[in-house]
Amino acid sequence: MVHLHKNQFSVVNALSNYYLNDHANVHRGVHSLSQRATDQFEAVRKLTREFINAAHEKEIIFTRGTTEAINLVANSFGKAFIEEGDEILISAMEHHSNIVPWQMLCDEWGAVLKVIPITDAGEIIMAEFDQLLSGKTRLVAVNHVSNSLGTINPIQEIITKAHKVAAAVLIDGAQSVPHMRVDVQELDADFYCFSSHKMYGPTGIGVLYGKEYWLNDMPPYQGGGEMIDKVSFEETTFNDLPFKFEAGNNQILLIPSHSERPFNS
Repeated sequence: MVHLHKNQFSVVNALSNYYLNDHANVHRGVHSLSQRATDQFEAVRKLTREFINAAHEKEIIFTRGTTEAINLVANSFGKAFIEEGDEILISAMEHHSNIVPWQMLCDEWGAVLKVIPITDAGEIIMAEFDQLLSGKTRLVAVNHVSNSLGTINPIQEIITKAHKVAAAVLIDGAQSVPHMRVDVQELDADFYCFSSHKMYGPTGIGVLYGKEYWLNDMPPYQGGGEMIDKVSFEETTFNDLPFKFEAGNNQILLIPSHSERPFNS
């Protein structure tokens, strides 16, 4: 017999209730199903903002997971801000999802990927980070908690030091958000990403938090429905945040009944 955590029951019930009673495209219709689905969808955005203490709901971008969130930043931030000779720093303990997108970005734009070494105990060597950090550093991408080692990285120190050289910082929070309090404003993170399925939520859903001023200057990652304002064969104008980065309609975001949530806040 499978024993479920009480939060898993709330998610299963919410999923069942959605598919039985409210299943419809969000933001696309004036009929009651679409309105109810849209209300639930946007209510989850509000809860997510509160959960990580983002400044604005428009800073919460729904993705298909942590991996897509990182790829979104690599592609969009790369197009807007990365030039030949710029440097991107990652650590030696990163998940593949926080390695490969930066390698691809560097190959495309002629940037340089540098790796912060770690000790035998699996901790970032901060003295080496200090040496690698320079005026050429445009972005630092590290995990909050290592998925393989369990190391809790000193991201507050990393963010503070990176900002002193005007570098942006992306934090992979897939392993941290389910287990510790995260306040993105307190951390002063530029980007922070995580996945629903690691917090009793449904699979195929992720979150990218990004500071509004970065997101405003970044081009859309994908084209399609929802991310547009007006479309013609001659020209397309893009939607406002957060919808500029939410092409298509492939997310299912739910509020479990009785005010329960699929994560521990």
